[in-house]
Amino acid sequence: MARHGSSSRRSSRRLHALAAGALLVAGTALSGCGGSSSDGNGDAASGSAAVSASGTATSAGGYPTGVPTGITLTSPGTALQLGQAATVAWQPTQKLVGVLDVTVTAVHSTTLRKSFKGWELDEATKQTAPYFVTATVRNAGRSDLAGAAVPLYGSAASGALVEASTFATDFKPCSPGILPTPFPAGASAQVCLVYLVPAAGTLKGVSFRPTEAFAPIAWTGAVTPLGKGGSSGATGSPSVAPSGVPSGLPSGSTTASPAPAGSPDVHMSGSPLR
Repeated sequence: MARHGSSSRRSSRRLHALAAGALLVAGTALSGCGGSSSDGNGDAASGSAAVSASGTATSAGGYPTGVPTGITLTSPGTALQLGQAATVAWQPTQKLVGVLDVTVTAVHSTTLRKSFKGWELDEATKQTAPYFVTATVRNAGRSDLAGAAVPLYGSAASGALVEASTFATDFKPCSPGILPTPFPAGASAQVCLVYLVPAAGTLKGVSFRPTEAFAPIAWTGAVTPLGKGGSSGATGSPSVAPSGVPSGLPSGSTTASPAPAGSPDVHMSGSPLR
């Protein structure tokens, strides 16, 4: 892998231990985060089945309280094809409820050699298979969701969930993975998410699953190789951390095993399923 000339430049482009923190075992018992959720599996559905939100959590849906009245949310367990839309709600923080119209538009396979040229990779990361996922999102609620991470997770063929990685420096092949600032009601954006599947695994789809009890809303479809030039077509600025160092930045905590591993360049806190 190519290296930059100065030690400071090399330091700013290291990519360490993302694989350890990005792999989430589906079905792990996890703690709650603010809003209520269902106590079971939710009702499986397909196509465009939906539930109507009325400001309280639905008995089978597991959506949080505080969803504006009149918004129709896609039923948990819905199976979608790439290009189909879902309306979902989740809690980016304990005091904030977000509602998004989400359309996953494409899943691209790539290689570390093609898309991470110039990055210093540790041994664990070298064993991963990278994928870029593009989606369009619209703020369908009332809260400003500025800077929130888009709550989509990769579904590996192994059955595990893979958390999207974010970067403290510009990652031009695929960005941004967070919502713009500001992102008020009615705003729309295109996002690009990076998934590093451990053990050179296969990404079979993308899921919305904000809590362990929530039956995933899943998108599947053809996985296409990334086009010439290593670009997904999404543009924008990625997440910026104070350290100025490329990082995987999970957004929650977990009791899953194995435990997330950290390094000076990575801030791992585990699973975003709360």
